[in-house]
Amino acid sequence: MPEKDEIFKSSLKHVGIYSFAGLYKFCYDWLNQETELNVQEDKYTEKLKGDKKDIDIEWTGERKVTDYFKFQVKVKFEIIGLKEIEIVKNGEKTKTNQGETKITMKGILIRDYDGKFEKTGGLKFLRGIYEKWIIKPRIDQFEEKLFGDCDEFLAQAKAWLALEGKR
Repeated sequence: MPEKDEIFKSSLKHVGIYSFAGLYKFCYDWLNQETELNVQEDKYTEKLKGDKKDIDIEWTGERKVTDYFKFQVKVKFEIIGLKEIEIVKNGEKTKTNQGETKITMKGILIRDYDGKFEKTGGLKFLRGIYEKWIIKPRIDQFEEKLFGDCDEFLAQAKAWLALEGKR
């Protein structure tokens, strides 16, 4: 069984005006292009409440880094009270959205994702030695990279939401 270590867990909250479709596209594109993760949508649900809706979205993104390591991120969007509004932008009426958004992200470093060291007890023992004494600097390097990518994603999403709300 592969070893999974949660390296990063954080979230951001935003209440205000923004384009939901724009946020969705920005986040998906950023994860695919900047981190080269293969992102798939695991869940998308909408609940209507009058002229507002609540949306839950869950994504999983993965990327094989080496034959031994894999990055995995889990992103969860909780949108509460999203409604369509009209604003005046550059002298023209534009439709956009208003609501409360929470984005939670987890970054997971998966070691031995193919389970090559799981076949016998001796191989499990060797994996422990391999990870503790031989590739410890590499593990630290991948943990830092994954942490940095996850932190940067939330920072970019927060900046996008802040800019979108000021337009």
